[in-house]
Amino acid sequence: MAEADNFERFSAGTLTRADLAESLHRNIGLSRAESANIVERVLSHMCEALANGENVKISGFGSFVLRDKGERIGRNPKTGVEVPIAPRRVLTFRASQMLRDRIVRAG
Repeated sequence: MAEADNFERFSAGTLTRADLAESLHRNIGLSRAESANIVERVLSHMCEALANGENVKISGFGSFVLRDKGERIGRNPKTGVEVPIAPRRVLTFRASQMLRDRIVRAG
């Protein structure tokens, strides 16, 4: 991940699509429009893969994994009444060991 060290550091908060596009523009030299287009295409490709039931793994970063959760019984905390919770598909993210190590070092 040495290449990532060349990218501008953003203040604590939220990294946005616009921030990613701006970083591409400044570090790679692409136009702002081209940079925004690349970010949108990458994110669109990831969304499409997940929508089609595929997991997304980005080496050195982490994995977006789809899990199917079965039906279960839940309880309304206010009334105590049991209610069935329908089966559903959920998206989880698991950071790579490299990313976890980097976060620990930065903290």
